[in-house]
Amino acid sequence: MLVDFEYEEVFFASDDIRLHAIAAGPKTGPVVILLHGFPEFWYGWRKQIRPLAAAGFRVIALDQRGYNLSSKPPAVRDYALPLVTRDVLSVADQLACERFYLVGHDWGAAVAWSVALEYPERLHKLAILNVPHPAVMTHTLRTNPRQWLRSWYMLFFQLPWLPETAFSASNFYVGTRTLLRTSRPGTFTPQDLGCYRAAWAQPGAIRGGMNWYRAFARRRPAIGDPHVHTPTRILWGKQDSFLLAEMAEDSLKYCDSAELTFFLDATHWLHHEEPERVNHLLIEFFKS
Repeated sequence: MLVDFEYEEVFFASDDIRLHAIAAGPKTGPVVILLHGFPEFWYGWRKQIRPLAAAGFRVIALDQRGYNLSSKPPAVRDYALPLVTRDVLSVADQLACERFYLVGHDWGAAVAWSVALEYPERLHKLAILNVPHPAVMTHTLRTNPRQWLRSWYMLFFQLPWLPETAFSASNFYVGTRTLLRTSRPGTFTPQDLGCYRAAWAQPGAIRGGMNWYRAFARRRPAIGDPHVHTPTRILWGKQDSFLLAEMAEDSLKYCDSAELTFFLDATHWLHHEEPERVNHLLIEFFKS
């Protein structure tokens, strides 16, 4: 892998699931768990791992279930939000970590919101990148046609086998083209795309990633208390092609203590595009 920091590969167990992760930083440091989204894997955090580790944190960049070197169960029900949420707690438990810092982007942010809502006692602080609070997402999908237009692919992913075939064709042309077209020029290098292709080529990886969308459509967990009591920092690239920026501001209404920072020129992939600023805001927030 094209990284410039020392790390170790580790594995965790969550029920019958084996979760692969990259770990860095002092083993006795406070734990930060990084959760990627679709169609990434731990490598999506490569620009955050070394700075967080250098700041004294024990960093765990997870391959979530269905991705890269983690288990890829075939059933859609195995990607239900309560299960992927418990994966995070299983990792923390195996680290003997009662409370931890949590960062999520895309689907990883959806899981991070879920952890904060269901298990607030486990978190020190929560950092969210470019995904709204689940109540905001649900409401916006129901009421705003502009968001439906941006989320058309979620409907396409409900079809059997065809989305996987289209994504994988011609050496993952659709996947690489999507990353390039929805990010700032130069964000993903040819070498980066080679790493993504290798992860996507793992047997069952594309189906696993798309099963997250299928599970979401088939079973949306009821939200009890929708308020997030954990201190939260939301970072949002305003040029996101997939999600309306107004949802970031609406998400603040559900948080007891939250801050929102917009990146005016960044896209959905802001932690790739603005790593120095993202890293500063994460470290500052976690240490304050």
